[in-house]
Amino acid sequence: MERIRKRDMKLSDYNISRAKYNELKYFCMQYEEKKQKLNWSYGIGAVINDGMPKGNLPGNPVERTAIQNTMLQKDIELIEQTAIEADPEIYQWILKNVTDGIGYDYLDVPKCRSDFYSSRKYFFYLLSLKR
Repeated sequence: MERIRKRDMKLSDYNISRAKYNELKYFCMQYEEKKQKLNWSYGIGAVINDGMPKGNLPGNPVERTAIQNTMLQKDIELIEQTAIEADPEIYQWILKNVTDGIGYDYLDVPKCRSDFYSSRKYFFYLLSLKR
């Protein structure tokens, strides 16, 4: 049984093109990946000293990791805060839908289908303004 719906939404009411919608949709689909990267990046990086020459990237690796973590955290917060702004009552279900691709029928949302999808459209509208 496939839970991910492949159908695109019509967002012309919010003046969002199909290309912009796809960009936002795939940005949201990276949510779990970004959270995993953020969790994995905290810790000590291993140093392998086997006598072989290694190519090093210029700059400070700690600084590079901190910058990457900050960017990941901002993306995660952007998605979460936008879902809360779109509809504070059902933001958890909006997050599940836009980040995991789980359809309305599988989510047990406490609102009707049309209200849920109008909140979802509003989420993408707000996200397009912020991103």
